[in-house]
Amino acid sequence: MCEAVSIIEADANRSADTHLLRFPLPLEWGIDLYLKDESTHPTGSLKHRLARSLFLYAICNGWVVGGTPVIEASSGSTAVSEAYFARLLGLPFIAVMPRSTSPEKVALIERQGGRCHFVDEPSAIYDESRRLAAELGGHFMDQFTHAERATDWRGNNNIAESVFQQMALEAAPEPEWIVVGAGTGGTSATIGRYIHYRKLRTRLAVVDPEHSVFFDAWRDNDPTLVGTRGSLIEGIGRPRVEPSFVGQVIDRMVKVPDAASIATVRHVEHVIGRRVGGSTGTNLWGAFQLIAEMRASRARGSVVTLLCDGGERYANTYYDDDWVAAQGMDLTPHLETLTRFRAAGTWT
Repeated sequence: MCEAVSIIEADANRSADTHLLRFPLPLEWGIDLYLKDESTHPTGSLKHRLARSLFLYAICNGWVVGGTPVIEASSGSTAVSEAYFARLLGLPFIAVMPRSTSPEKVALIERQGGRCHFVDEPSAIYDESRRLAAELGGHFMDQFTHAERATDWRGNNNIAESVFQQMALEAAPEPEWIVVGAGTGGTSATIGRYIHYRKLRTRLAVVDPEHSVFFDAWRDNDPTLVGTRGSLIEGIGRPRVEPSFVGQVIDRMVKVPDAASIATVRHVEHVIGRRVGGSTGTNLWGAFQLIAEMRASRARGSVVTLLCDGGERYANTYYDDDWVAAQGMDLTPHLETLTRFRAAGTWT
């Protein structure tokens, strides 16, 4: 156990903290927007932090020991990051995913040493993960249950502590808003708890993509709500309220159409010269809306959001015109909204 913890800590020590980038806005607005660039982690996404915390939590609980097979219900960035840490510790890793998962995602997981196990019915990934863990004498990591409790929200270089330390020398070091999405709910729970613990005035906004139930469940205070389809924005949005989602720490939620998220990633590429993932588009759509409201009320200050992963993973989806058309999306009105916002700071 001690050796495993030391290996994970050494990996974290080798990795510099992720950058906090300024997003270009007109100086006369008096509002600064920052992007916490989580794409610079060794596995390329925000989920690297979660995977590290989940492994430490499982090891320190005695659930994972030498040789324990690790199983996770994930076809995305969490599986990529968990496969990385499993290989680091010399543990077998299996990602349980729908058979419809794209070959590109499968390749990313396998590149980190993971094995992919497919199911025909997407909703069966949880039960199949439990079955595999029992059959193999392994551990089902269960990110959707353990995300909010595996991370030390009081500090220990969690993402909230990192953001506020990096903001310390900025013109408005205590942001008016921090804007994040919810997949497991772990990131929003960590940031919201940290804000309260440190007695900060910062408010937490959570953006939720189309077809996800988090927004409706939070608005109606109904955690039993279940949707009928998943989100097109990878990494965030769920058809059910996950156990790690803590709605009480959230000050505001914003529902974001999928076409708006995708329009935003394309707009942002022209502004900052790099591609970002769809969840970053969702984050920025919400952040822009809040900044426009600050402008309308003549407020000044800062806003922070997350650059969750790079756009190279989505060349065949969000950045592909044929794929967008096949989804029946029209990006034009959302691109017009973004153009007006960049020009005048207004929001339609």
